[in-house]
Amino acid sequence: MRRTLHSDSVVRRCEQWLEGHFREIDAISQVVKLSRIPERTLKRRFKMAAGSTLIEYLQNLRIEEAKRLLETSQMPVDDISVQAGYADASFFRRLFKRLTGLTPREYRRMFQPVAMARLPDPGYRSAAK
Repeated sequence: MRRTLHSDSVVRRCEQWLEGHFREIDAISQVVKLSRIPERTLKRRFKMAAGSTLIEYLQNLRIEEAKRLLETSQMPVDDISVQAGYADASFFRRLFKRLTGLTPREYRRMFQPVAMARLPDPGYRSAAK
């Protein structure tokens, strides 16, 4: 995920916290407490500084994690939705489709072979010893 450069230290601190805690169900309310400013003020400042709403930022972090898991694991989609921070797998599937244009299953079928091709072959040994 590309981060927008800005000078708002409160928003930057919130972005950094979310990057490590996006899986938490109550991430938005926790980041509001962390900011120590009113929720409405934080949401307005976040949109101005980051170029996206607070919820969009959180959803992008979660969907990026889901994409990584779809590319690199055989984990069931329902489990991936939980790992990415969504308790409702149905909502996760609809959001994933809206944001990527593909269902999680289609995304895995399309991108998992590409990600796996980038991984080093476990049987490969370097000639330089």
